Amino acid sequence: MAQVGISIVVPVYAGEAYLERLIEEIDKIRDAWATQDAPVSIRELIMVNDAARDGSADILERFAATRPWILNLTLSRNFGQHAATIAGILHSSGDWVVTLDEDLQHPPNQIENMLRHATTKQADVVYARPASAEVHGKAWRDGSSRSFKRLMEWLTGNPTLRLVNSFRLMRGDIARATASVCSHNTYFDIALFWFTQRIRAITMDLRDERFAATGTSSYNFKTLVNHAQKMLFSSQLRFLTFGLWIGVGLFAFSILSGLYFTLVRLIAPEAIEVEGWTSLFVVLTMSAGLLAAMLGLCLQYLATLVLKAHGRPTFFTIDRSSDQNLQDWYAQQDEVA
Repeated sequence: MAQVGISIVVPVYAGEAYLERLIEEIDKIRDAWATQDAPVSIRELIMVNDAARDGSADILERFAATRPWILNLTLSRNFGQHAATIAGILHSSGDWVVTLDEDLQHPPNQIENMLRHATTKQADVVYARPASAEVHGKAWRDGSSRSFKRLMEWLTGNPTLRLVNSFRLMRGDIARATASVCSHNTYFDIALFWFTQRIRAITMDLRDERFAATGTSSYNFKTLVNHAQKMLFSSQLRFLTFGLWIGVGLFAFSILSGLYFTLVRLIAPEAIEVEGWTSLFVVLTMSAGLLAAMLGLCLQYLATLVLKAHGRPTFFTIDRSSDQNLQDWYAQQDEVA
């Protein structure tokens, strides 16, 4: 039975208080799979040092020196969580890639549940769905995040945006292909949807340990706004098409109105009580419709160029044949249990 490898990517910025526990929990999972002779293993743990502001770098160097399966990747400066995640994914080699935060908000013991769900449902991406509405301890933050994602779902017509968060399991080929096309302003999860529509989520308890312990978070308002901006500019908004067709409709309406008023003028001129109003109405409607249609065309063309600049693929191929091995092994485990 072929061994399925998992790469875990963790961006590190202020994780001094959590990294040892995080690595120990991942180590336990790795040992448990080896003991069970499972067809899956944690091939590598990629810790991306995003110019950490605390003593995280020393901890990473210490663990990387004693555990060869831990890769300590150091960025030249602070680039932010998304960039650090992308860097880690591009250095991965696993059949599956898991991304999670440094602060134990995302429990590593849920990775197997996510993998089981992905293989049994033939999914390419599995997100963790919080069981509680308040994960970060701040009602305004959790509420604004949910509201913005719902708004983006409506604007883009993508019904899976509400699932997006940084605890995800992805097929390695798709994860690396997505990371390779991401530019500075590309939102990773939006680009991920370009490569697959097999997106699922499982519910689990997620809690912001950092905020619970210190009352602070690594995300400030500016960072959240930046994430929202990236999500907006990486998406293809469907109201651009609405604007184009509204303009076409107004232009067509103005043509029909012009013909109608011309006939009225010829057949019953006394019906037009105010001279000049009908022609003004037709000209304004025609101009507005023409301008709206031309603006819609320009925006559609610009959106196409933006998506091309972001690297949206024409097609992508994937091999899901290894899922059957994991399905068989999980079935055997269920029979034993």
